[in-house]
Amino acid sequence: MGDLPISLPDATWRQKFRRRLRAWYHRHARDLPWRRTRDPYAIWLSEVMLQQTQVATVKPYYERFLAALPTIEALAQTDEQEVLRLWEGLGYYRRARQLHQAARIILADHGGRFPRDPKTARLLPGIGRYTAGAVLSIAFDACEPILEANTIRLLSRLLAYTGNPASTVGQKVLWAMAKAVLPRGQVGKFNQALMELGSEVCQLRQPRCRQCPVSDLCAANLRGLQPQIPAVTRKTRPEAVREAAVIVERRGRVLVLRWPEGRRWAGLWDFPRFPIHAQQPAALRGELAEEVRRLTGAVVAPGQRFATLSHRVTRFRITLDCHRAEYLSQADGQAGAEAMETRWLRPVELANYPLSSTGRWLARRLLNC
Repeated sequence: MGDLPISLPDATWRQKFRRRLRAWYHRHARDLPWRRTRDPYAIWLSEVMLQQTQVATVKPYYERFLAALPTIEALAQTDEQEVLRLWEGLGYYRRARQLHQAARIILADHGGRFPRDPKTARLLPGIGRYTAGAVLSIAFDACEPILEANTIRLLSRLLAYTGNPASTVGQKVLWAMAKAVLPRGQVGKFNQALMELGSEVCQLRQPRCRQCPVSDLCAANLRGLQPQIPAVTRKTRPEAVREAAVIVERRGRVLVLRWPEGRRWAGLWDFPRFPIHAQQPAALRGELAEEVRRLTGAVVAPGQRFATLSHRVTRFRITLDCHRAEYLSQADGQAGAEAMETRWLRPVELANYPLSSTGRWLARRLLNC
């Protein structure tokens, strides 16, 4: 540890910390469904779902997903469309696709059992050092450290580390601290306690230091540095984007496409959607018709806008204008169309297809018309 820019706590400090954290967690741990199991699949699923998503949001998705696909084998053998449909509304769909891909690898190469070797686990799609450590420690009590948003904040304050926790040096410091505090036994429960303390007590804007069982061991608390730690990087302002979604109708059916690999919402079905630039009505109708033809090969007559939605996707703030369009014909040889899968569906059939959140809103709008 001599190459770290900050000293880690000594053995006496670590012993006090472990004892108090365990006692606090025993009294205050939330009863969460993924804490009632040692099944590595169920724990893995919860960890993937909880990435960038609140606990309250995840719980119903987790329970529904497990009920439908209770084992790694069941997940591996189901179609990706069913996986995405179960995930629909949870966002960050790449997580679901990587979960599915990893399950297939586990079934094919590891006999359907989550690999217990951390290096092997980290070779699976979507599994990094944190996820591997969390699954292996909680499921198998492996002596693996963890580092995620809550523990980054907690450990940074315990050390009064004022550097950028996302930097190479910061990551080295915090991973070393996460490893140093691990006990010899019940590592999984200890790691869960770390996350719980960070989530419920050592909060970002209003840390509850008076309720913290280790406040007198916390260097940031002793120095009054909690508001400055962890150091935050300036967030980039969301980029404003104007897009259009077009509902193309033909004899009671609507046209949908499936986004290919590399596109936003890859694997999901959607109405033709694209950025728009024209301002004048005539130019806009021409742009809508041209973009629909490019994406699907369909020649259409765009109608008036019937709704406008505003939503955020990653770094974009999107204003989505929704239009109807009448199908006229198919361009010769699908000239100009991108290589996308398209289908004509009755509005009621959309319930069986995974859609983006805005796509689902439009589908419900169709059913209610």
